Amino acid sequence: MPLRPLVRTDGYLPIEDHGLIGDGATSALVGRDGRIPWLCLPHFDSRPFLAGLLDAERGGSFDVTPVGLQASAQHYLPDTAVLVSDLQGPDGRLELTDCMTLRSGADLGEQVPAGRGELLRLARAVSGTVEVDVRLTPLDGVHVRRELGSWRMQWPAHPELELYLWCSHEIGVGRDGSIGGRVRLREGELLTVTLHWSGQTHTRARTAPGRLVDQTAAAWRDWAEHIDYAGPQRELVRRSALTLKLLDHAATGAIMAAATSSLPEEIGGVRNWDYRYTWVRDAAFATYALRRIGMREEADSFLAWTLRNVERDERTSIVYTLDGHRPGLEWEDLALSGYRGSGPVRWGNGAARQIQHDVYGELLDVAYQWVRAGGEVGEPLWRALSALTEQAISNWRTPDNGIWEIRDAGRPFTYSVAMCHVAVDRAVQIAERCGLPHPGERWRREADRIRATLLEEAWDAERGTFTEHLAPSGERNRGGLDGSLLTLPLRRLVAADDPRMVATTEAVRRHLDAGDGLLYRYLHADSPDGLPGAEGAFLLCSFWLVDNLTGQGRLDEAHALYDSLCGRANELGLLAEEVDPSTGAFLGNFPQAFSHVGVIASGWNLARAEAARNG
Repeated sequence: MPLRPLVRTDGYLPIEDHGLIGDGATSALVGRDGRIPWLCLPHFDSRPFLAGLLDAERGGSFDVTPVGLQASAQHYLPDTAVLVSDLQGPDGRLELTDCMTLRSGADLGEQVPAGRGELLRLARAVSGTVEVDVRLTPLDGVHVRRELGSWRMQWPAHPELELYLWCSHEIGVGRDGSIGGRVRLREGELLTVTLHWSGQTHTRARTAPGRLVDQTAAAWRDWAEHIDYAGPQRELVRRSALTLKLLDHAATGAIMAAATSSLPEEIGGVRNWDYRYTWVRDAAFATYALRRIGMREEADSFLAWTLRNVERDERTSIVYTLDGHRPGLEWEDLALSGYRGSGPVRWGNGAARQIQHDVYGELLDVAYQWVRAGGEVGEPLWRALSALTEQAISNWRTPDNGIWEIRDAGRPFTYSVAMCHVAVDRAVQIAERCGLPHPGERWRREADRIRATLLEEAWDAERGTFTEHLAPSGERNRGGLDGSLLTLPLRRLVAADDPRMVATTEAVRRHLDAGDGLLYRYLHADSPDGLPGAEGAFLLCSFWLVDNLTGQGRLDEAHALYDSLCGRANELGLLAEEVDPSTGAFLGNFPQAFSHVGVIASGWNLARAEAARNG
């Protein structure tokens, strides 16, 4: 990968100039400048220990970077989450290897912690002489003391957490409370610095850093051998699978929507949300994609986790914390200025308390996938699923906040109604497959009624397209167009090659066009969402467009669009939630699970369609 100069705007690197490392318990972003500006401890959704991503001046970072850095590039060791940064200084070049270390012999396929509670940074001067700035500056002040050759930190935000920083070279405590110093390396010399948050690791005989990197890389490669995919964009699909694994909470099997909070959908805007949680609809989309490329254990774990939450609570939630509970109240953190001044920074997510009727269908579809994979549905779970089915029947006409979680008056969104049909349809199929008691004739009749109403009242005959929400029978449908309409074939409501769906695909493609194959989710002028400002193009909608083109047999168009979308990944193969259509810059939280699910699912669909065409 060629080295490129670094360009900062307002003191920040572009979102796409970062890579992700992790260990199944937490994760960190590593910038192309050798800085780590994002790390939550001890878990993915804990308070950030480092949050320079959301405030370059006060948020804190963990730096291992050449003084006078001129250019850089990053790559992963193949099929691993070990990240290597190539950093060019004025008088020499530094190779920096970053990873969260894994136990010797760790099996990432098992639902047990594989991490050692350690972030390892190994730097080597590969040419010339490099003066390296090593510095740890936490978001919140820490109390520091020297202990057993390390710097022990007491963090007020988590006083029970034992934090240690160890460096192979002499560093000290600065007046600003940071721990660091400058180290001069000549060609071939090494520098090692580690951050521990496990109470035992620092007291053990220290393992050679090269060996730790090797055993961590070996564990990732062993896991990656199970990825089964030979379709288009093979390397990017494999990287997407690895990225989803990095977002996978090993202890529960839950997959986060994204690794970050409050990265803006518009620079300077207020559409900044905390995505370090798990949405039920993510489970339905993600498990479908994961199973098709051989990640069956991850799919089954995610399905089982979702269903356990329903069985335990005997109700559904839209979004869960990684340990299966409802997120806390959303609040704004006035102490942080936000990425490039894009405040407010938010923790928690208010969507957890919205009404979103699609969740009935998402959960019943999760249960259906579970049954198809050989899972069993016992009496307590079936009681909960039956209750959700009845709720879908009762509520499908009631306005809700929809898949895009609008913060405005609700509407009877087409996607929500479609998913209520999915709930009833899948409930019937589960009951029949498993021999469970159910009012089969009534449920089938209700499913048919919901679908027939959707096809009639979501259709705008004048415009020749389905629209975002239903209109009462006999009234003109004035609804806007919505990218989620492209999921109707994916949810088996309408065939992709049905003339109505072909027309809708073209209408969405034309009306929501953001240029070069990108689509907006909706246009705010047509579909008010209660928020000021704008947002970028939503990548998953474009992958849904690929799926529709594939389903219509337009494979050349589908391939061209798919390749174009995959070409938007950064040099590490990572994608954000959105893209700025005018510049190609990433927007929104990063890396985004939904975008990587799109890479996998659309690639698999294309490969299957090509195989069918070629006989």
